[in-house]
Amino acid sequence: MNIRDIRNQFPILNQEVNGKPLVYLDSSATSQKPIQVIETIEKYYKEINSNVHRGVHTLGTRATDAYEGAREKVRKFINAKSTQEVIFTRGTTTSLNTVAASYAAANLNAGDEIVITYMEHHSNIIPWQQVAKRTGAQLKYIPLQEDGTISLDDVRATVTANTRIVSVMQVSNVLGVINPVKEIARIAHENGAIMVVDGAQSAPHMKIDVQDLDCDFLAFSGHKMCGPTGIGVLYGKKHLLENMEPIEFGGEMIDFVQLYESTWKELPWKFEGGTPIIAGAVGLGAAIDFLNEVGLDTIAEHEHKLVAYALDKMSSVPGLTIYGPLDAAKRAGLITFNLNDVHPHDVATVLDAEGIAVRAGHHCAQPLMRWLKASATARASFYLYNTEEDIDKLVEGLVKTKEYFSDVF
Repeated sequence: MNIRDIRNQFPILNQEVNGKPLVYLDSSATSQKPIQVIETIEKYYKEINSNVHRGVHTLGTRATDAYEGAREKVRKFINAKSTQEVIFTRGTTTSLNTVAASYAAANLNAGDEIVITYMEHHSNIIPWQQVAKRTGAQLKYIPLQEDGTISLDDVRATVTANTRIVSVMQVSNVLGVINPVKEIARIAHENGAIMVVDGAQSAPHMKIDVQDLDCDFLAFSGHKMCGPTGIGVLYGKKHLLENMEPIEFGGEMIDFVQLYESTWKELPWKFEGGTPIIAGAVGLGAAIDFLNEVGLDTIAEHEHKLVAYALDKMSSVPGLTIYGPLDAAKRAGLITFNLNDVHPHDVATVLDAEGIAVRAGHHCAQPLMRWLKASATARASFYLYNTEEDIDKLVEGLVKTKEYFSDVF
């Protein structure tokens, strides 16, 4: 991978912020977009724009072909058996809420169990809290090891014959740990439960094969994988989706509407009520083309080198606490940290003055923050366009931050 060529395809990176060259280390929140994606969306609106599935005119046909073509690209990207298993949504949050509001609400009863972990993003906690309240099901948490990883022994101890749903993120947006979701899915299935995977932090960075993982549902977002905002995917096994009721009703998702009853279209359209996110889907398709051209294995290898380099360099900063495993082999391309008694927001503010963009806060993971005994943390996250030089600048910025606050206090 020629990193210079890669970076040249991301126009936003060629700018200064606060008088310094931009160092973008916040891809876990949202990735930047390559010129191919930007131009594809622009071309859609300039040359194709029309509603899909409804019209027989030329533009309507072109728009439908582009939209459904993007669905096929997603299918290949995650190795789903059929495009009927690929639902376009607004993002990971909507996808997980759909599973909770449709599948879980209809299949859970009092005494059933939903199993998640302490490291989950709020979008993989709150929907389960709400459905548990409505159905009387019990929400259970798989404990974490000291370094934030998951032990399969703990999974086996937590998942029981009463468990109906196990929902786990594949990669933690805070700890960076890569969870063994394939093995967890096997344990879930052995106990008669389904497996839901939050792939928001994994789909952009590593190959995902839903058939190999044998997950029942997978959720991910386009904007974290070089695509536009407002588009995401819910993958579900066909037999599960066929037996689920849609949660949005109106145009496009219907088959026949009578005065007092209606019937739904077949998959995947029964879950895509109203005018769908057409340009977003087309942009996501272009992002998938770009990632496939670079190669997911190549991206994963590049990020592994970056996180190993960053762990080594950042560990040399006095007073810096790194959360999650220190073994680069156990984590993806992000590092969450705190610097002495300096609030993470202050750390991020000083770094921003140096042109360095990092995330600060609870990262939509407040239960995990309490487990870490931290009210907030700072996070640097890497992607295919980042370099070792970016990490060097981060370390220099952290040293300056430490010196600045030492002088202040």
